[in-house]
Amino acid sequence: MSQIGLSVDKIETAVSGKGRKWIYPKLIKGKLYHYRNIVGYFLLAFLFISPFLKVNNEQLVLLNILERKFVFFGVIFMPQDFYLFALAILAFLIFIILFTAIFGRLWCGWACPQTIFMEMVFRKIECWIEGDAQQQRKLNASALTAEKIFKKGAKHLTFIVISFFIANIFLAYTIGTDVLLKIMREPVSLHIYGFLAICIFTTLFYLVFARVREMVCTLICPYGRLQGVLLDRKTLVVAYDYVRGEPRGHISKTESTPPKGDCVDCGLCVQVCPTGIDIRKGTQLECVNCTVCIDACDMVMEKTGRPTRLIGFKSEEQISEKKQFRFSKRIYGYAAVLLILLTSLTTLIIKRTDIETTVLRASGTLYQMRDDGTVSNLYNAELVNKTGNDIRFKIKIADPQAKIQYINQSDKVEKGGSIKVTFFIIRPQSQIKKYKSEISLNVIENGKVISEAETTFIAPPNL
Repeated sequence: MSQIGLSVDKIETAVSGKGRKWIYPKLIKGKLYHYRNIVGYFLLAFLFISPFLKVNNEQLVLLNILERKFVFFGVIFMPQDFYLFALAILAFLIFIILFTAIFGRLWCGWACPQTIFMEMVFRKIECWIEGDAQQQRKLNASALTAEKIFKKGAKHLTFIVISFFIANIFLAYTIGTDVLLKIMREPVSLHIYGFLAICIFTTLFYLVFARVREMVCTLICPYGRLQGVLLDRKTLVVAYDYVRGEPRGHISKTESTPPKGDCVDCGLCVQVCPTGIDIRKGTQLECVNCTVCIDACDMVMEKTGRPTRLIGFKSEEQISEKKQFRFSKRIYGYAAVLLILLTSLTTLIIKRTDIETTVLRASGTLYQMRDDGTVSNLYNAELVNKTGNDIRFKIKIADPQAKIQYINQSDKVEKGGSIKVTFFIIRPQSQIKKYKSEISLNVIENGKVISEAETTFIAPPNL
């Protein structure tokens, strides 16, 4: 009886023949519940606080797509750093594959923003206003009374206020906290598009957490669909130990012989599931590894004097063959690829300079012979400041025989900005040994080289 396998043709928990099947998960406060609360509240605190923290005069995390500016822990990444972004995305994808191959969908149940907001914020507010699962079910089935209007109105009004707050936090990550505070302080007429964006995201978040709920995980999110190709018999998932639990049966005081299996068929694992599945049917697409069924089952096992973890983090091999958990060759392969990517990314970030300098010979121009026996080439240089501070600089040539004659000169690059400089590089013709030669330039700030650039110099050789 194999339990590893995903049912993807039909999601019974989300939709029934009569329409949406609303889920009322029962609240169980076990050990894993408290651990998940600690993790969830820590992540919520980081999510809400980080837009207002600054490092190197920059927001801690900023993903400003419109201005093509990305900031991570005070380090600015510009469009010129796209190769780093692509490498980071690739490393992240490999990490997801590796993590899922080892721990299944644990991310979904413990760290995904959708689950954290739903279970740590909105679901708890709903329980606080409407009561537990049984009271909520009874309230929804009751006639429209003053009490029902009050409770439903209070709940949805609170949901809207929280959704508005989340929308503002989301925009703080995408347009920047300073811009968001400016929109909030100034009249709406000056920021129509910003106001519309807040309204749209508020509505979106409200609908997700008030109506769509677990269907985001079961129908919309593509990550759950990837389980079919990422999980195998060695993957740790929230699983029911069917070898130990079957055949299941209720405990009866009149029977002299207890059922052979440890499962007492209480159904509590189904009652507490936020996606409404029966974990005893095996690994299913809807399971987000939230671990609430583990707490529920452990509680029953303790009350009946049986060993805990009838439901627990287990692989199919551990259940069916009683093997100890070990990494497969596939895991080692993923880990090796991830290590190579992270090493390459780290090396490139370490070598990354505060100023990116590009120097190119002016297109369509050749060398110019001068009356004083020197040769000049015309160049265009672009300097991009990747820091959160203004930088004053000088450009110097590594060759002591060469010098620079500016056409337009600047010695300052504003934070996050760029400038273009045009100049001649002049060299004595007597020093030219070949038609095309390499020449190095240094960008210097306060006597320190902060960037280097290479270009070519052409001139007739002095033979």
